[in-house]
Amino acid sequence: MTDPQPVFRDPDQPLDQRVNDLISRMTLQEKVEQLYYDAPAIERLGIPRYNWWSECLHGVGRGGIATVFPQCIGMAASWNPELLERVATAIGDEARARYHELAERRDDRTTYKGLTFFTPNVNIFRDPRWGRGQETYGECPYLSSRMGAAFVRGLQGEHSHYMKAAATAKHYVVHSGPEPERHTFDARVSLKDLYETYLPAFRACVVEAGAASVMGAYNRTNGESCCASELLLDRILRRQWGFAGYVVSDLGAVTDIHAGHKLTSDACESIALAMKTGLDLGLDRCYRQLGEAVERGLVSEAEVERALRRVLPSRFRLGMFDPPGHDPYEDTPYETNDCEEHRELALHMARESIVLLKNEDGLLPLSEAIGSVLVVGPTADDRTVLLGNYAGTPSEPMTVLDGVRARIGGSARVWYAQGADLVDGLHGPWVEPDRWLSEALAMADRSEVIIACVGLAPRLEGEEGAASLSEKGGDRESLEIPAPQMRMLRALHATGKPVVAVLTGGSPLAVGWLDENIPAILDCWYGGQAGGRAVADVLWGDYNPAGRLPVTFVRSVEQLPPFEDYAMEGRTYRYLEEEPLYPFGFGLSYTTFRYDNLEVGPGSVPAGEPVTVSADVTNTGERAGDEVVQLYLTDEKASERVPIRQLRGVRRIHLQPGQTARVEFELGARDMAMVNAEGRHVVEPGWFMLTVGGRQSDSRSEELATSNILTGRFEATGEAVILDW
Repeated sequence: MTDPQPVFRDPDQPLDQRVNDLISRMTLQEKVEQLYYDAPAIERLGIPRYNWWSECLHGVGRGGIATVFPQCIGMAASWNPELLERVATAIGDEARARYHELAERRDDRTTYKGLTFFTPNVNIFRDPRWGRGQETYGECPYLSSRMGAAFVRGLQGEHSHYMKAAATAKHYVVHSGPEPERHTFDARVSLKDLYETYLPAFRACVVEAGAASVMGAYNRTNGESCCASELLLDRILRRQWGFAGYVVSDLGAVTDIHAGHKLTSDACESIALAMKTGLDLGLDRCYRQLGEAVERGLVSEAEVERALRRVLPSRFRLGMFDPPGHDPYEDTPYETNDCEEHRELALHMARESIVLLKNEDGLLPLSEAIGSVLVVGPTADDRTVLLGNYAGTPSEPMTVLDGVRARIGGSARVWYAQGADLVDGLHGPWVEPDRWLSEALAMADRSEVIIACVGLAPRLEGEEGAASLSEKGGDRESLEIPAPQMRMLRALHATGKPVVAVLTGGSPLAVGWLDENIPAILDCWYGGQAGGRAVADVLWGDYNPAGRLPVTFVRSVEQLPPFEDYAMEGRTYRYLEEEPLYPFGFGLSYTTFRYDNLEVGPGSVPAGEPVTVSADVTNTGERAGDEVVQLYLTDEKASERVPIRQLRGVRRIHLQPGQTARVEFELGARDMAMVNAEGRHVVEPGWFMLTVGGRQSDSRSEELATSNILTGRFEATGEAVILDW
């Protein structure tokens, strides 16, 4: 007589009963080992090995051929959460296609082959010197929340039980450099800044989108390791937000608890402290000493089982213990990976991510009559600047040079020169500086227009240890374009030929000289596999740019507080008092838009009740194009310090010439709430000022405005309302 099917193998049983049944069948050693990130097989139960570590920051990463979308900061520049959700859906599809072909059919269960992804990065890009800011959705808690939640929804799918893939919101929390000190650094932050700035995007991923997992950061926050914090992991994440998923450490972050932060004396004590405060899964070799920690009485078997009850449900929801025919995603064909539909989506996102920063005298779009073009610069034909970090391998990458050649190569002469090294000293002191410049100038004399690709590359900014040319362990000390590139730009400008600057990189640059001297400037970020084609489409007007900056471009580092200071005063558009070079939300178009008929209703509401804001937007130009409608709110009567203004609504709409659309937003209680010194969200009675337009309200001259801005006010009345956490 055969044994009945185990409960954990029966997909018709409740999830908690299946999890408990599986745990009950494990030995203590097996329970411990299932909390390693590279969990071994339990052959007697038919459980294959599983590696929890996979990446998909902007496409399935580090595992081979996959569609590579623009780096996250570029996708944030689209200001289009709906499009990002489509991108994440495609990434989830490719993850499934690869998993079923490589892991299940070919038994390749190594790193980067699983369905549990350490993505998205929703840290706030609080300082432009941070090398990993490229991985984020920018400096705004609201925009980061909308983009992060959209990514989680797309990646995990819409099924009521099964997940397509599992998302991990990282790095929780108050984590944004400096990179070289992240293993020892203590980020000191007020409860107000914590809840107002650093937590909202994580809350959106967990509470709104249902992220399966959260990753603890390397650093300490207010004295506690982020991977062993009673405040962050227990009080906020578990009790205030009701998070039921699993918490995983960053790579080696448990070791940091004793080796870097000196909070414990050894690995076993670090594991015990982390598990007791809320860590479950260890992405750390020292986690292999969990069994020893149990033997020493530092961790109980009950605490091990508690962690398993948080970790194992994701594997069940990914269909890993179900018989064939139940998991709705199990038949995703391998051909989904790098398919034509996803390539087109990568191009679509690359186009939407491009920000037009300047277009003097309508130089752009370029004329079809142009007979010769020089494409020049160290990033013009560098495929690494398409990728940023944590990328997969595109099968058909297209640099800016590739894109220009494909666009006009048959009708015009395309010259190419490197023009400059990426940085001085790249080839040692024995190689002359500016050795590429004379060739570039010779070609410039023979060209009608110069397309100069300058800025940053992954070798100059990134994670600790990954950016070999970084000034400070992945971070930057200066925001300037590197010196040899600037010498090239000045020489090209001196020729008198029109120059279009195409900026590459994952963070803001101080480009004041360009703003004063170069007639047209595009920011294309790290544009993904189709980045070069997207740039060519914008240059010749096949696509009308509408990207907006997700980060402020300050004039210089002198406008910034010290990098190590995590207080928000003086940082980002929300607290920066000085006028930047290009403000958050800024971006130009080849057409113009007009705003009319603002309605704010009702004009007086009890505190905490919703308010509707609507306006007409009309394309008044001669080209079809997208407009990014932005709603900002200012609390005029707050009893404590509040941001100058805060983004509280965004819509990206497409309008034909002469077409008008009515755009409507609803402001809820959380949108109006002030965060007080205790970290509580409070809607106070008083007046609120709002603006609706294609940019922030600032003092920039009218010739730089892409649209006019409508201003309104409403009043909250009655008693103050304290919101749930």
